Amino acid sequence: MERTPEPGGAGLIPASSGEEFDLGHRAGRRWGERVIAGALFFCGLVSILTTVGIVTVLVTESIGFFREVPIMEFLTGTRWSPLFADQHFGILPLLNGTLLIAFGAMLIALPVGLTSAIYLSEYASLNVRGVIKPMLEILAGIPTVVYGYFALTFVTPIIRTLFPGTGIFNAASGAIVVGIMIIPMVASLSEDALNAVPQALREAAYGLGATKFEVSTKVVVPAALSGVMASFILAISRAIGETMAVTLAAGATPKMTLSFFESIQTMTAYIVQISLGETPHGTLEYSTIFAVGLILFLITLAMNFLSQKVTRRFREVYE
Repeated sequence: MERTPEPGGAGLIPASSGEEFDLGHRAGRRWGERVIAGALFFCGLVSILTTVGIVTVLVTESIGFFREVPIMEFLTGTRWSPLFADQHFGILPLLNGTLLIAFGAMLIALPVGLTSAIYLSEYASLNVRGVIKPMLEILAGIPTVVYGYFALTFVTPIIRTLFPGTGIFNAASGAIVVGIMIIPMVASLSEDALNAVPQALREAAYGLGATKFEVSTKVVVPAALSGVMASFILAISRAIGETMAVTLAAGATPKMTLSFFESIQTMTAYIVQISLGETPHGTLEYSTIFAVGLILFLITLAMNFLSQKVTRRFREVYE
């Protein structure tokens, strides 16, 4: 440590304690940053290990199922009745019900969510946006079981009034409530993508004489297409993986049908049915939930990969 002569010529005293404080402060800051980095690494590691554990359980349990049921019969069979004496293990009826619900929900959520995002981004004032957006977010916070009872007590009676031949449990009711459920996801993600479009593009279009509607639909939406498409795909993945709402509203009748007015069963609803505890653990019937879960996992994984590919394909980079 640097020292200077004391006034009067006797001895040496420290020049300053500022250097010691600065060194100690920097050492403490580096130690704190290492702790934060370690905590972040640990959280990331937990996420990775959890995913690996889920995949491992699905794969290992499904292998035991496919040792007794041929995989081609499972993937191409049109009858699903593992709980009956005459057992059939064709997953196509469950896949049919799942896609039917997802398609119906898509018809509702995608146009409503996108138009809501356009309004919030391009038309609504700050005060209006501050009211409408939280109200949209409330829909995302409602428990899915509430949506299921809403479908049974409100949506289904309306459908049966309009279409008298409709059963109490039907795909239309499930598709409607799932569509309502995923509207906030489409609207929120699409609005973020629209807001990311530079204001200069809007001003350039206005300078060429375009109307506000033309600017919104022909300039802003195409410029934000990657984010909008990603929100669509993620919302469809959410619809495919929905459980309680479709379990309560759509029924538990696996069948090959394209009618929205019949009772169907989705893959998630079947998993709930088996998981109620009435099926003995370790049996072939019980192991079907892992095979169905594996197919559901692969579908949602493919949807996520598709979302990333679409985002990269249509991404617009602005300076």
